[in-house]
Amino acid sequence: MPIKKLKKRLASESLSPLFGTIKKISATKIEAIGLNPSIGDIVKITSNSEERSGLGMVTEIDQYSFFISPFGFVEGFKIGDKIVINDQGMMIPVGDELLGRVVDPFMRPKDGKKEISSDTLAPIIKPPLDAMKRGLIDEHFSVGVKTIDALLTCGKGQKLGIFAGSGVGKSTLMGMIVKGSSAKIKVVALIGERGREVPEFIQKNLGGDLSNTVIIVATSDDSPLMRKYGAFCAMSVAEYFKSRGNDVLFIMDSITRFAMAQREIGLALGEPPTSKGYPPSVLTLLPQLMERAGKEEGKGSITAFFTVLVEGDDLSDPIADQSRSILDGHIVLSRELTDFGIYPPISIQNSASRVMGDVIDDEHKKLAMKFKRLNSLLKENEILIRIGAYEKGNDPELDLAISKKEKMNEFLQQSPEDIIDFDETKRRLKDIFL
Repeated sequence: MPIKKLKKRLASESLSPLFGTIKKISATKIEAIGLNPSIGDIVKITSNSEERSGLGMVTEIDQYSFFISPFGFVEGFKIGDKIVINDQGMMIPVGDELLGRVVDPFMRPKDGKKEISSDTLAPIIKPPLDAMKRGLIDEHFSVGVKTIDALLTCGKGQKLGIFAGSGVGKSTLMGMIVKGSSAKIKVVALIGERGREVPEFIQKNLGGDLSNTVIIVATSDDSPLMRKYGAFCAMSVAEYFKSRGNDVLFIMDSITRFAMAQREIGLALGEPPTSKGYPPSVLTLLPQLMERAGKEEGKGSITAFFTVLVEGDDLSDPIADQSRSILDGHIVLSRELTDFGIYPPISIQNSASRVMGDVIDDEHKKLAMKFKRLNSLLKENEILIRIGAYEKGNDPELDLAISKKEKMNEFLQQSPEDIIDFDETKRRLKDIFL
């Protein structure tokens, strides 16, 4: 065979070894040799006895070896076990088969039903929407919760954060939004939460109804890599339905657990810790996920709600602070309101929707501003009113606020079972000031 022809044939063939081997194992990282992978490659780890296998991702490479962060746990693997590059890479099966299902980040069933057999594959990691291809947010997005629809109105394609301390009621509010949302498709990502909360959320908060809903689960006992990429996998599912012209609700609980997973990965890879131990990669990772939501011209939209757990109700927490700067609005849940028996305990003073003015009419805008002003006056003068130091007639606007207090508090309350449509919400808001 001529030498040139032989060279050409050799150039077209893959001459890399069929498998590599494990050289060193730690609790969070595997060092291997014998392959020539790229950063981000998905590999399959198989024990020589073939009693155990798992998946991992190549996260670091040096001249002679490469390092793998496992999606599962390393127990059962040993030096010399085989590493094979997974041809499918960072792709997951997507399709209408996912509707009504509870799956893990690799779209494997967690509900005991049949396997997902879709031939359509979607990449887990994608660049966010190009800024110039984003559609203007000019339509309201109803969530069926009076306080949000009336006073913090959302738009199709908006990204909002739900900021709450532990035990304030964010899971209940999430369930209300999923049930009352006007979106055709709903994608729920439960990332890093307790395993007990998954069936509880489905049965108690959603009433067991998963029609047009996909739930992606990576619980706290899953590996940091599984928790991290669980969020990206869920966003890929939402993008698939958006690309088919659907308005999609994406709701994720919680961004804080997602950031904690990246903190574990980053520290294991030797990144320097910064505020509260978070490495710099955490702050760059948040926009990579959040900016994938939005409205795309000629296609559908992803309206996203991300819950943020604020420890000790401290809104200056680094993850809460960074999230607020990326999102198009924030809904703050107040422990003080739960003490007064107001549910959902949404703090109007501390919450904001940045697109509200673009998606509601002038009458709605005036009514919402009036409600917020009167509510703020009541908060400022609450102590004076309670001790009887305020005399009626000194401030006509405060007198109006006091006369409307009962109706306003009633408006802010809503049972988790109630779903109130947008027009009915506007009518009830108007009735307060009649």
